[in-house]
Amino acid sequence: QVQLVESGGGLVQPGGSLRLSCAASGFISGMNIMNWHRQAPGKERELVAGITIPGGLTNYADSVKGRFTISRDNGKNTVYLQMNSLKPEDTAVYYCNAQGRSTWPSKFWAYWGQGTQVTVSS
Repeated sequence: QVQLVESGGGLVQPGGSLRLSCAASGFISGMNIMNWHRQAPGKERELVAGITIPGGLTNYADSVKGRFTISRDNGKNTVYLQMNSLKPEDTAVYYCNAQGRSTWPSKFWAYWGQGTQVTVSS
């Protein structure tokens, strides 16, 4: 069992910044990817950014590339999403996701955080 606790969401004006945090705890053996998704009202959940745990390789959705930065602190089992130059279209519930695979027996696992609201509005 893995628990993901998110924080850092809130209300911000266009052009502002927020930093989201997601701390993983529990049985996280074999965790190899953490990422952020978001879901706006009436829209499907989409991948925002992801990072590999062992190597720190990152990828971003085109809509946030150059504005958002994902990072991780492996010692704290925590992933961050620094969001700059926020736009109203960034408004959504942001969800942390962690994935991994146990070594023996080999079994894939994935967990979601509860979500944190980000609202970008004047």
